[in-house]
Amino acid sequence: MLPEVTRAGRADLYSLFRTRVQNSADALAVEDGSKGLTYGELLERVDRLASVFLARGVAPGDRIAILSHNRAEYLEVELAAAGIGAIVACLNWRLAPEELRHCIELVEPVLAVVEPELVQAYQTVSQTPCLEIGPELEAVMAVAEPNARTGTLVDDPEVGLTILYTSGTTGLPKGALISHRAHIARSMAFAAQLALDPADGFIAWAPMFHMASTDHALATLLRGGTVIMVDGLQPGVINTALSRHRIGWFVMMPGALDAFIAERRANPLPVKGIKVCGAMADLVPPHQIAELTELLGTPYLNSFGATETGLPPGTANLIAPGVVPRTLSKRISAFCEVRLVDPDGLEVPVGTPGEMAVRGPTLFSGYWNADEANARDFRNGFFHMGDLFRRNPDGTIDFVDRAKYLIKTGGENVYPAEIERVLLAHPGVVDAAVVRASDAKWGESPVAFVACGGDGPEAQELMDLCHDHLAGYKRPREIRFIPFEDFPRSTSGKVQRHVLETWIAEEMARTQ
Repeated sequence: MLPEVTRAGRADLYSLFRTRVQNSADALAVEDGSKGLTYGELLERVDRLASVFLARGVAPGDRIAILSHNRAEYLEVELAAAGIGAIVACLNWRLAPEELRHCIELVEPVLAVVEPELVQAYQTVSQTPCLEIGPELEAVMAVAEPNARTGTLVDDPEVGLTILYTSGTTGLPKGALISHRAHIARSMAFAAQLALDPADGFIAWAPMFHMASTDHALATLLRGGTVIMVDGLQPGVINTALSRHRIGWFVMMPGALDAFIAERRANPLPVKGIKVCGAMADLVPPHQIAELTELLGTPYLNSFGATETGLPPGTANLIAPGVVPRTLSKRISAFCEVRLVDPDGLEVPVGTPGEMAVRGPTLFSGYWNADEANARDFRNGFFHMGDLFRRNPDGTIDFVDRAKYLIKTGGENVYPAEIERVLLAHPGVVDAAVVRASDAKWGESPVAFVACGGDGPEAQELMDLCHDHLAGYKRPREIRFIPFEDFPRSTSGKVQRHVLETWIAEEMARTQ
């Protein structure tokens, strides 16, 4: 095939965004509090910022770190990086210093864009040159002229665009590299699977370092809708936004529904229009799903996706408004191939649990600088997710368990090793095991079982240790002391987490 033919079939995210601006220059692209940017104004700022990056020596493939709450500048950084072939490492501002240092050192950024109140936290753990959002950034953008190289430096859609961090079984976050191709495909999957209209907006209240907000905010700008930036869960602000904008997918996470439902009951403002709401139905109490959908008059998205896959592989099943779901069977997305396999990689029969293996255009490009993890998780041309599902005779799938033990708390991923590593660092701790426990607000929360030797630490001392070394959502809900010999173990000596979970569940049942 001629090279020019191949080249014509390629597209990058910046070029598609620039084309969208030609048709939507005067439409509202981003609303950030009282500030609004049209598509034309956003492109002008993006091009100036891309010129600033180039002047600072950022080259294609280089990483730009961003440490910021949700704001319009976040999208400007991502789009400017897209225009010059750079990769944006989206840092989690909730992390403890040693976790943040790991995430920065993993990707070796050449430049950081940092919010003023987070500059000290960044500079405490890294010497990367920083551009401070606010007057400093505005000053350098004001004198920058668009650079003709912007939009010419990406010739392959497989080039990386963002790095989003996920927790790892080692207890340290991994950086998932997401390419232009994957972001574009995710945009198409959103529109098709959720039946979104081009002008449907999106409220980006979940942190932009999360897949939900970064993926769907960029997808919204490719379609021509408005991204409403909200700094975290502010039920009143979100409720008002729903009355002013037509929204395609209204994201709601476990742990957030209670506060938003209370706001809707207190202030039942007329909703301008919502296609679908919610996420992660398996971790939300069924009665809350019914309450939320009844209040909004829109169905709940019974999805299953991940940072690594985007909205697929389970995207198409909806729970009708006001219905308390009895089952949470999911349909497989039209934009991926799914296999359920045994440990040898062989497909399991219908009705037998198997690990989900996925391939398709929305898939990420592997974990950054993690050859061992990539070799383990990418096998036989598929990405193995570490989640167990059972296929039903009608083709739907049911979630069974996590092959890789994971705690999902309020939309955040936490592996026990992250917490155990901190607890075991205390000289008085002999052994520690962290398990998940059902949590009415957050879906799940971590509980730590600890064995101490001699005059071991008190629970508060260990809680303080976790406070110093872990993000808030990773800290155990409680610490339970048990003798070392009471830890249930397999014949190989491994702690049997399911037994510890049973202990907690039985105790909760007795007290209810």
